Amino acid sequence: MQSDTDGLPHLLKCDGLTPCSYCKRRRRADTCHFSPTIRRRRRRSEQPRELSPSPSVVAAPSSYIRPTPATRTPTPTPTPTPTAPNLAVSAPTAQASFTRHSDVSAEEEADVPRDARLICDTQGRLAFIGDCAPLSLFQTVRQIVTSRVDPHAFAPETSRTSMLENIISDSIVPLGATEEPSVDPSRVRGLVATFLTVTSGLVDLFDTTTLVHEIQSWASQAARPADVTSAVHYLVLAIGSQCEDEQTAATYFLRGKHLALAALGGNLSVGTVQSFILTALYMLRACQINAAYLFFGIAARAAYSIGLHRTEVNSRFGPEIHTRRDRLWKSVRVLDLYLSISMGRPPAAADADCSVSYHSVHTDGTERYDLLNASAQILSMVERIIWQVYSRRKISLQLTEGISRELRCWSRRWLAMLLRTVESGGDGEDNQDEEANQVSRERERTGACQVLSSYYYGVMLISRPFLMYELCKRLSEPSTVRSTETSSSGSGRAKLANACIDAATLMIGLISDFVERGPTDRRMPLIVSWLFASSLVVGVGLLGDFSRSLEKALGTSISSLEFFAQHDAHAAQYARIATSLRTCAKTHLEQRDVAERQRVAADSTQLFGLLPSAHPSSNSCPAGGDTICSESGNSGGCRQVEARAHGDPGPGPEELAQQWAEAGPFGDFDPAIFSFDMPPPTTTFRGPPQGDVHVYVHDGQDQVFGAINMFPLFDGNSHIDLAHLL
Repeated sequence: MQSDTDGLPHLLKCDGLTPCSYCKRRRRADTCHFSPTIRRRRRRSEQPRELSPSPSVVAAPSSYIRPTPATRTPTPTPTPTPTAPNLAVSAPTAQASFTRHSDVSAEEEADVPRDARLICDTQGRLAFIGDCAPLSLFQTVRQIVTSRVDPHAFAPETSRTSMLENIISDSIVPLGATEEPSVDPSRVRGLVATFLTVTSGLVDLFDTTTLVHEIQSWASQAARPADVTSAVHYLVLAIGSQCEDEQTAATYFLRGKHLALAALGGNLSVGTVQSFILTALYMLRACQINAAYLFFGIAARAAYSIGLHRTEVNSRFGPEIHTRRDRLWKSVRVLDLYLSISMGRPPAAADADCSVSYHSVHTDGTERYDLLNASAQILSMVERIIWQVYSRRKISLQLTEGISRELRCWSRRWLAMLLRTVESGGDGEDNQDEEANQVSRERERTGACQVLSSYYYGVMLISRPFLMYELCKRLSEPSTVRSTETSSSGSGRAKLANACIDAATLMIGLISDFVERGPTDRRMPLIVSWLFASSLVVGVGLLGDFSRSLEKALGTSISSLEFFAQHDAHAAQYARIATSLRTCAKTHLEQRDVAERQRVAADSTQLFGLLPSAHPSSNSCPAGGDTICSESGNSGGCRQVEARAHGDPGPGPEELAQQWAEAGPFGDFDPAIFSFDMPPPTTTFRGPPQGDVHVYVHDGQDQVFGAINMFPLFDGNSHIDLAHLL
């Protein structure tokens, strides 16, 4: 508090009395008053995010949500169970929060786990992996499984080493700077065809109609120039032969990379961008993702340096070069977004100052079929998902609806065309022979599969926080509660969790069909990365008992990963992880089913004594005397109703009937479920025949299961009418 007095140029601290000692000394006690301290209003970025105690804010399970130092605010600590957060806040704050969030339902928000971390590779080096990366999802799943299900669920080789970085084999001897590897011109066409197939839907760097002729002419030269053009040709041949002959591919790659680095000292050109994009692609396919990320950064900066991101600059070189430069920039964006999303790192390029359009329409306004445009559009949407969801650590149904609307628009434009391409492989070209048409169809099929995989991964990325919430909720609840409450899919979070599983299942089916057609190349990092994420999502769904049919989908994904694992070390590691998750999920479900059957068997034992008692002496009935033996509750004891003397009246009829109902094992049994629309029997009380024991008799019926009519067809004078069956 401060004392505010007239005639003073500033505020003075006071002793807090009324009036204060300062005003008393100046004989101005009647004018002394206090004003509260003026606090500076926080900017929006400084506002605490989790201060509201509203039930609409869903507290994420503490097993996978850990606040970072930047978000440590005076907020209540979430409870381990996924229920509403602790409401231990002051009354004014709570009132303001309830007023501010009164129109938000309890199903609208979910926390996004902060999964970014440093992980090790096989060489012990640390690498940063962000929140949206598939490896971060694996770390989250591993933490949940080991803390709640089985601490030994994942083998050390699948959990400790999270990122593989291949090194050059010892059998491959690097060439010197001046040595020229031999190139067979007769193999150029096949290697270029393989290169165009594996990069379809990912990059488009060359004019495909002239690329084969250019490389053949270059390969036929006796002395090939040591320039950036030779670097580009060597790298194209290296990627084309990477799956067939790794020795030759490494030879071409080392020579091409040396020439590309040597050309950096000269003038930058389109060839510079192409050479470092190809270097990044080769390293990406060789499981050297950190090196690929670094080399691609050179390509992105070189693209900015020559103005590829501005279409008005590209248009100055004529229509044909304008188109090629625009498509080169689109290739930069697509590969950049894939590297950024798959590793959870910021992109090297951005659309902030970009004027190149990712849309191409016909004269009637419909979208022109272009795999590169489709890939750029969907990956740009995934980038927005990362910025709007994973950067804010919280997602709501309103935000999800806005993003899902964009995904639905993309689906209406592209999904049907891409699925037809995957099924038929396109129409080919009329001026080509059958073999060339088959290669063209495979290229189109591969590109469509890669674009669709990115679309399904985008759907999984937006709905993944809800799936993880539902998983922790199901694992923390007992089976009896889960079977009655979590089986419903009507809530908003449950629908989004199922949407994540459905997207993963559709991707697995798509890639399984693609694998069955036998692609010529088995190094496809984009498909392998998104397939691994789908395997984790389906495994999580199986572990949470969303559906037992997910076990088949998980097995299919493991088979697809093993197909790529023949030439991809990452796919081999991912297949082992998915196998461990499937084994853990099956074991968990089997143990839960056994526990459930044991609980049911215990109930049956209380009825009929099916199993021997652990304490037979306490449950044995006395041999003599008139007794009524019944299992009451879980005690398993016997209650004796001793014959009373004639002088002891004992309990009345109503009281004794109530005791019988409470004591018997069928006290909570409702015979109306077997009544077959028959009126309930009437019960009358008759006096004891010898004055010792009260007996209750149902009129006209035996007292068996509450007088259930076990043969209702014989009620009509023991006659069954079969006339309608003749």
